[in-house]
Amino acid sequence: MSEVSQPIFASGRQLLGRERERGVFDRLLDGARSGRGGVLVVHGEAGVGKTALLQYAAEAGRGFRIAQMSGVEAEMELPFAAAQQLCAPFFELMARLPPAQHDALAVAFGLIGDPAHPAPNLFLVGLAVLGLLAEAAVEQPLVCVVDDAQWLDSVSARTLAFVARRLLAEKIVLVFATRALGDALDGLPELRVGPLDRRDARALLESVLPARLDEPVLERIVAETHGNPLALLELPRGLSASQLAGGFGLPQAMPVSASIEESFVRRLARLPEDARRLLLVAAADPVGDPALVWRAAKQLGIPESAANTVESEDWLILSPRVVFRHPLVRSAIYRASDAHQRREVERALAEATDPRIDPDRRAWHRAQATPVPDEDVASELERSAVRAQARGGFAAAAAFLERAVALTPEPGRRAERALAAAQAKFQAGGLDDALDLLMTAESGTAIDPLLGARVHLVRAQIAFAARRGNDATPLLLAAAHELEAGDPSLARATYLEALSAGMFAGRLAHDGGLAEAGERALAGPPMPPDPLPSDLLLRGFAVQATEGYTAAAPLLKEALSAFARDVDPSPGEARWLWFASWIALHMWDDATWSVLSSRQLEIVRRTRALSVLPFVLANRSSVYAFLGELRAAELLEEELRAATEATGIAGISYGRLSLAALRGREDEFSELVANAIGEARTRGEGVALTVAEFLSGTLYNGLGRYDTALAAVLPAERFYTEGPAIWALTEL
Repeated sequence: MSEVSQPIFASGRQLLGRERERGVFDRLLDGARSGRGGVLVVHGEAGVGKTALLQYAAEAGRGFRIAQMSGVEAEMELPFAAAQQLCAPFFELMARLPPAQHDALAVAFGLIGDPAHPAPNLFLVGLAVLGLLAEAAVEQPLVCVVDDAQWLDSVSARTLAFVARRLLAEKIVLVFATRALGDALDGLPELRVGPLDRRDARALLESVLPARLDEPVLERIVAETHGNPLALLELPRGLSASQLAGGFGLPQAMPVSASIEESFVRRLARLPEDARRLLLVAAADPVGDPALVWRAAKQLGIPESAANTVESEDWLILSPRVVFRHPLVRSAIYRASDAHQRREVERALAEATDPRIDPDRRAWHRAQATPVPDEDVASELERSAVRAQARGGFAAAAAFLERAVALTPEPGRRAERALAAAQAKFQAGGLDDALDLLMTAESGTAIDPLLGARVHLVRAQIAFAARRGNDATPLLLAAAHELEAGDPSLARATYLEALSAGMFAGRLAHDGGLAEAGERALAGPPMPPDPLPSDLLLRGFAVQATEGYTAAAPLLKEALSAFARDVDPSPGEARWLWFASWIALHMWDDATWSVLSSRQLEIVRRTRALSVLPFVLANRSSVYAFLGELRAAELLEEELRAATEATGIAGISYGRLSLAALRGREDEFSELVANAIGEARTRGEGVALTVAEFLSGTLYNGLGRYDTALAAVLPAERFYTEGPAIWALTEL
């Protein structure tokens, strides 16, 4: 179980396509371990990944002492500023230097301010820096990392180059990163870092996208970023999943700094009108299809001669695909136009798009060209949302539905579509957007009580995802009761949600808590003649909450078997795989946990159902930690942090706590557990207290402090119905 599949969110430290460069660093480090000093100058354009490689060197240097510094443009005029920054951690070793070197270095670094001392001799300063670093490497090999070397003050650059040329028998690696080779570093071993190739650039972009992009849109962005990793990583920053989904939120959603936008606007103003209109057509088409662009341009009366102007001015190329020189150029062009110009271009693109080949793209362009409510356009968007969800997940559907809401003239229909859009936004992780749409949906609740119950359900689901506290269970129980008469199936699913929320609330639940939720679920709509796996799970967990494990165990085993047999679950059943896999762990059924958890993670990655992702990742990272797969657990934790930051869903720290406990890191664990308990009490997440007690037992048993472990774990005994408390038995 050591394999971890490709994450939706990826760490910026990932070095896709840099196997050759990593090999160079590995050989340098191996040489230093053997007593052969090494130096390397890494150079390449801004954003190409030099800093990431330096970080790799620091992380790969296990057992090395690390010294890091970065050149600062504002300090380029200060002699020895950079050298002083690099050497500062080792000042206590200066006493070991020969007196002449000691004094020269002390004067150079401003440690001696006596005017009687002469100006520092650069040769002596260079020898002193070399000697100081050598002393630092006596007990432990040393990696010195110098980033942004193009901004080193000239004296520091020459001093460090002097040191670099004399690293012969020292256990030292000295690495520089710079945009271009300068005179000071000339002649040193170098490594040029170029752009990523298409395959690796695409993989990097996909790893940080919270929503799936259509194939042509993805390829266009890869082409326009020219393989620059920073551009690929920065492009999705600040954009929601729905803005990115399918490319339908581009280019108007792309973040462009004011200075960049102003410079493009000034350049645009100097172009002929036909050239500006052609650029706007190309910017509004997210797929980069030259045939489509020219069909739309022809409808707008734009002559072919306009192409010569935009290509000669280096705005874009129009063949074999339309590619701007940078994706930010596209968004700046689009935003520099007025609403009338954009609608005119979007209308031309809609008319130029074949409705049989690409109905969804045509629907989107039609919607962008429509300034007032139009039921025909809104209905077309709604049909596109169904197709988009099947193809690209919830975020793509949300993009269509949100626009459909704005274009729906009839209030009741608008409320229905607003609810559907809110549900899609919620599943895509857009909690705030979903709440805004629910306000629109509420306008139709006076006409349709069932619609009101469904609105209350989504609001309760958002409350649980956002806080995971004790306020969600009463809201879900109320929604379930409202739904009983009009939609018994949805009512049962809502009771199951109330039970899952009640498990998280645990000992901090309001009123009757989990037991009350179980009683109300059992008194709710009866199970159908042909129950779904989720129906069986509802019955089993409700019995556990009311009667305990002995009565519930056979029912829960039946439910888990039903989930395991359903290899291709419907969306309604797939959403419960996270809870079923959690229950499998409570039943000590690791094999079923593995099947269900892996199945849901694959579905979540395919559909980008970000509202569920944190629960899946937190559960898997904790289990991987206890299986001894610590690196796999760390990778999942990195993805979990990125997912919670992107969605606003309440963070879950169980994996980090597990890693700290299993590694015996008492200080780290104590800090994490104090924060987790404080946040959990504020939200009303009682299960976090149980997990903290159980993992405290893990930590102190591992440290051999058994009395402390026993005292920490015993309180969990009273809360076995919560589920995780049963794991404390292993520590007892």
